[in-house]
Parts: sequence; structure tokens; C-alpha cells
Amino acid sequence: MPDSFVSQPLMQSWIPGVNLLRTYDTKNFNSDLIAGISVAAVAIPIGIAYAQLAGAPPVVGIYSCVFTPLAYALFGSSRQLIVNPDAAACAIVAATTAPLAAGDPGRYADLSIVLTLLSGLFCIAAGIARLGLIANFLSRPILVGYLNGIAITIIVGQLGKLVGVDVASAGVFRTLVNLFKQMPGAQWNTTLLGVTLLVGLLLIRRFVPKIPGPLVAAVSGIGLVYFLGLHQNGVRIIGSIPSGLPAPKLPVVALSDLGSLSMGAATITLVSFCSMMTTARGFATKNGYQIDANRDLIALGVCDLASGLTRGFVVSGADSRTAVADSAGGKTQLTSVVASATIAIVLLFLTAPLGYLPTTALAAILISSSVGLFDFTSLRRYYHISKIEFRHSIVAMLGVMTVGVLAGILVAVGLAILRLLLLASKPHDAVLGIAPGKDYFVNLESESTAKPIAGVLIYRFDSALVFFNADHFASRVRQVIREAKEKPSWFVLDAEAITLIDSSAADTLESLRVELHRDGIRLCIARSKGWFHTMIERTGVAEKIGTDCFFGSVQAAVDAAQSKGTRT
Repeated sequence: MPDSFVSQPLMQSWIPGVNLLRTYDTKNFNSDLIAGISVAAVAIPIGIAYAQLAGAPPVVGIYSCVFTPLAYALFGSSRQLIVNPDAAACAIVAATTAPLAAGDPGRYADLSIVLTLLSGLFCIAAGIARLGLIANFLSRPILVGYLNGIAITIIVGQLGKLVGVDVASAGVFRTLVNLFKQMPGAQWNTTLLGVTLLVGLLLIRRFVPKIPGPLVAAVSGIGLVYFLGLHQNGVRIIGSIPSGLPAPKLPVVALSDLGSLSMGAATITLVSFCSMMTTARGFATKNGYQIDANRDLIALGVCDLASGLTRGFVVSGADSRTAVADSAGGKTQLTSVVASATIAIVLLFLTAPLGYLPTTALAAILISSSVGLFDFTSLRRYYHISKIEFRHSIVAMLGVMTVGVLAGILVAVGLAILRLLLLASKPHDAVLGIAPGKDYFVNLESESTAKPIAGVLIYRFDSALVFFNADHFASRVRQVIREAKEKPSWFVLDAEAITLIDSSAADTLESLRVELHRDGIRLCIARSKGWFHTMIERTGVAEKIGTDCFFGSVQAAVDAAQSKGTRT
């Protein structure tokens, strides 16, 4: 009895989908069934298209869609999220494995599987270590810029396939030059078919978004090729797709490849999880529930393992298929289960028609998806509310476009670290005063009616005080004293927001106290607490400031200054 009592909560903790099966409300079944079939209908053509993007055979894209939604349904925390091949992840797969494979399809497949398995292991390890906070590492503007760069890279890379010419991929700008040189060899029938399907996809996205555009494009392309015999007139098709569920494959790679694969896997873990959590949180907020970032990090890892062990490639939260699940009325994770089952049925019995799918249709699907991936609205918003964040987004985008997808993540991570350092090294601060009708101290800069207190300068520093911002703190103190309308007798440091201080910053604070004392200004500290107060006591700074210069509130410090006539 004790064993069963313990095992059931543990099972629900590690595999929460089990609890879904136990407590499933059958009233949701019809909506989940319809949503799951709808997801499968969209996932199959997109999966084939993303296989092309990842440099894999078309069937591998379907393999990547079979078991991954089921794995997420069992291990994830979102009710709507669909885990499937993702544009950014596929672009990273191609950038990582293509240089190592050197044109060998068998080696490419092995490298892709190992990359997928490594990504899964990294995600699981990070989730167990409770590192779900990495979803917040790339700020939204930087992530938007990175994904926008990938979107442009994909669009440019698919233009040649759209018009039926082979274009060497060599970065966005060089690829455009190569495309321009090859344009005289474009096939008119391929171009007409591809452009027509692309325009149709864009019109569907714009005016009737609930219609599954990729499915319409795929079925239309297959029908036109089959009935008009376009494949006999130069229009390329993907060819026969093997039927049956994927059998596990034991990959073989050289030890020398593991370094590059590990770097690619780390990149995929960061980008895929950040992107996935943006989607998951959006739909969770819309539907009124919370998600668990650490649990979803483990779930993403399990999905990658499920994909890799069945000869697929890396996956992520798929925003387009999640939107389909939500708009089709999907209420629970059973939507993912139904989608997996439907895709499996297609693999078993319905692969023959897929062989007539034209590659130009796949290019149209990828271009349309990438247009949807490009987030112009957010760029415009950042431009209006924060020029710095807008510039970071543009630099991240240009980084991907110029140095490539893998090196672009280094640009994005570098920008993220730079932004953190800038925010921490020069945090917000304020000089405080009083305003009519308000019983609290206000920022003199932001409150037009506020006035300073005669003889007292109140300064608030909104950050931890440590070695890399201590000099900035001292400079700001000197500046606000210098800019004051009259020289203060008391300088009151509002320390409520200073959660900690290190020894270097404590030394700076002591030097500042000496400097102020020499100028006839008394340094006092209000609302000192926690590690900040502990450290200035340990370093002896508190003793030198004097116990009579510590106050529980800013008001108490002001009252003390006024009662003593603001004299030192």
C-alpha cells in the first residue's frame, strides 16, 4: 500500500498526461477529435516542407510529426501546444549537419539523429536542473530579431525552388546574387504553379486564416501535377514516400563530430525552448491557465528523444499548428494524441499520393510560413517604445542574415549579455522630493509639481550595488549633488531597492562618505536591509557612517535632518 501511495503522485509528477487520461472529461472529446485531425492535416505538408528545409528526405518530416505530439501530451503542461518540426530548429539542423556530412545522405541522416538526441538530453538535463528560466534569457526583442533573420534566410533560400532553378546557398545577400544570375533558366510552368500557390497561401492567411492553407496548397499541387501530368513537363516532385511507421536506427558518427553537434544542440535547446515558451505562454494566457517551464523543458527533451529514436529531427513548439488546434476547438492534450494517431494512419496507408507533391509547392509553404514567422508588428512597436531594443532586434536579424544561423545565435546571445550588463551597470535611479496632495516621496524628474526638500537630497538607486556599477553609483551621487539648486547638508540614500552590496562597492560607499564629509555633507541611509545591511556592517562601513545615520524610513531621515536644522 505505501508503494502505490507513493508511485501514483510520482507518476503524475513525471508524466502528467497520465492524470489527463484518468480525469478526462468526455464532453471535450468531439472538439479534441476534430482539432487533432485538423492539426494532422496541416502538420503533414508542413513536415514534408520542413524536411526539405532541414536537408532530409520528405518522409523524415512526417516521422518527426508522428510521436512528438504524443510525447508532449504525456509530459508537457500546455493544453494546446503542438510540438512538431519548427522553421528555426530545422534551419539550425541544416546549418549544423550539412558542413559535416559533405554531401553524403547516409552520414547526414546519422548526424541529424545524433543532433536530435543530444538536443533532447540537453533539454532533459536542463529541466531536471530547473533551468526553465532560460526561456527568459533571450529578451523578446532579441528573439524576434533572430527569428526574423531566420525567416528572411528561409524565404531567400526557397526562391530558387519556387521557380525551378538550383541556387547555391551562401548567405542571404550572396544567395540573392546567385538567384539573379540563374533566373534566365527559370521554368515557366514551375514558376506559374509555385507563385500561384504562394499567392493563394498568402490570401488564405490574410482573409480566411481558419482554412488550413498548407493542406490546400499541398492538395492543389498534387492534383494539378497528377491530372495535368506536370511532372512529365519539368515540374519536380518529391517522389515516392515509403509507407509504414519508422523503425529505430542506430546512428554512427565520429567522435570528432560531437563538438560541432553539441554546439548545434545547445543552440537548438536555447532557441527552440525560448520560441516554444513564447507560444505556450500566449495560448495558456488566452485559455486561462498556467504552464510549468521546467516541466515543458523536460517535455521538449522527451519529444526530441522520441523523434531521434524514430529517425526524425529536432522539434519545437509549432505556433502555426498550435493555432490550428486552438481555432479548431482543441481543449486538452488529447488533441495531440489524435494528431499523432492520424499521422500514423497516413504513414501506414496514404503515402502514395504524397509522392506527386511538387517541390515548388513545398517552397510556397515554407515561404508563406516564414512570412508568418516574420514579426513586423513587434519591430514597429519596439521602434516606438524603445529605440535601444529596436536596434538590438535589428542587429540580431542582420547577424543571422550575414554570418549565418549558427553564428547568428552568438550575436543574439552576445546582445542579451550586453543588454543585461548595460541594465545592471547603469540602472534606473531618482532624486526624490515632495508633491502637493501626495503623502509619499516622488521622482522630481517625472513629477512636474514636485519640489526638493531644503537642505536634504534624497537619492534612490534601483539595483544591487556591486563592483561593475559602483563607479557609476558614485558618479551619479556627485552629479545629482552638483546639479542640486542648493548644496544639501544631508544626503539620504534610499536603500530599499539595493538588495545586496559586495566588498568592492562597500569600499566605494566608504570613499564616497569621506568625500561627502569633506564637503560638509552628512551621508545617511534609509531602509537598509538584508544582505546590503549585513555587508556594510561586516566591512565596517556602517560603523563609520554611524548608527545615528541609519533610519527605518526616508521620512524619518528627513525629520531628523529638519529637527537638527540640516547641519552636519
